[in-house]
Amino acid sequence: MEMISNNKYGGGANAGMSLNESLAEYFKANADYFNVEIRLLQYHVQVIGLDSMVDIPQSIASLQTQTSNLTETALPPADLLKIVGELVEPQLEVVVPDILKGHLIILEPVSGACSAVLPISKTVTRSVTSPETENTLYGSSSAFLEDINTNIGILRKHCTGSSLQVETYTVGKSHPRSLLLIYQEDKIKPRLLQSIQAKIKAGMDQDVHHIQQLEKMLGVNTWSLVTNFNMTELPQNAAHSLQQGKAVLMLDRYPFAIIIPSLVMDMFCMKDDHNYPLPFMYLIRILRVVGVLIATIIPGLYVALVSVNPEVLRLQLALSIANSRQEVPYPAFVETLLLLIVLELILEASVRLPKSVGPTITMVGGIILGQAAVSAKLVSNLLIIVLAGTTIASSTVVGFQNSVSVRVFKYLLIILSAIYGMLGLLAGIVVICAYMGHQKSMGIPYLSLPTLNQKDERNG
Repeated sequence: MEMISNNKYGGGANAGMSLNESLAEYFKANADYFNVEIRLLQYHVQVIGLDSMVDIPQSIASLQTQTSNLTETALPPADLLKIVGELVEPQLEVVVPDILKGHLIILEPVSGACSAVLPISKTVTRSVTSPETENTLYGSSSAFLEDINTNIGILRKHCTGSSLQVETYTVGKSHPRSLLLIYQEDKIKPRLLQSIQAKIKAGMDQDVHHIQQLEKMLGVNTWSLVTNFNMTELPQNAAHSLQQGKAVLMLDRYPFAIIIPSLVMDMFCMKDDHNYPLPFMYLIRILRVVGVLIATIIPGLYVALVSVNPEVLRLQLALSIANSRQEVPYPAFVETLLLLIVLELILEASVRLPKSVGPTITMVGGIILGQAAVSAKLVSNLLIIVLAGTTIASSTVVGFQNSVSVRVFKYLLIILSAIYGMLGLLAGIVVICAYMGHQKSMGIPYLSLPTLNQKDERNG
């Protein structure tokens, strides 16, 4: 009877030996691969894993302590391994993914029984720290990490209700990664949830290493000028989105929560706003709306009024602008475009450079270079003021990816303003509004209100 039971898990000693040799051959180029023999009760078993992810002494001690406390010691090998872990087929294609995930493989060579065990892992992730890319005044100071299990624990601290659901998917063939779909069952629209689930299941064979591949898997427009996802490292923002009926995706080794769908009001609203008195909350959001309008419209308005329609200005203002540009050799469109490109380079450099030298380079580029350009009569004083205010205003929106969209739209308005003046500026604004109205995120119109829960769907 014992022989029949053992055959179920691998076919006896030959299967055990073949798996042992196959694993040694598969991991022969990996210096952190280990295979040690220990004694559990009366059996000699092979303990296999990667010592870069497993604390070997503590894991083995834990196994021996766990088995030494058993009241029944005359157990078949399969039953013993089932107690300490999860029985798996002793096949290379089954065992290797568990080893790469950081599990221990326990193999009893005589019977061929094999088990995957959760070990005591080595600490290979950083501890919970304060957010680095997003600032918060009156919210939680913890941020998401690369470790997906830690992220779930942090998010559950902010979502204590029983309706929170976490679905786990393994995506990719050559490089499998864990993808979590998180939602509140009583908030999210069933149609939105089913759409996301269907697209994830249909694209599970695709490798997902970055956001563009995730967009491709979910079937969204990768060439959209408005963001398809909102990414945040603040747990309170992710929890707030779940309460609004949105879904959150978490990708293993990616320290941001990915919020879908992305709507236009996400540019102006965040969870911390609710910690202010109500009038202040609305004033702050209005200020962000004004910032977006300034960042998008003012550069094009400058070009239109200076180069095409100066008659719109009052005489005194027109003379003042003309005097400031008296010795500038370039038309308004060229000088605006030239200085905007310089500002974009400064912004990109400030992101890429180390924090110790980033502020210095920004100071040199923003003040010294700007003053030198004015002194050399390459640009006017008024343009320096306009573009400095534009750059500051573009950073008032919520989310860095949303500020990039604002920075892109202003170039369309500058080009149309340089050709058609005020008429081109107004036409460009209409085009941008129409484009945003045409965009959808996971089937939800981009200009929709942020509340997407089931109650609104029944009332609508």
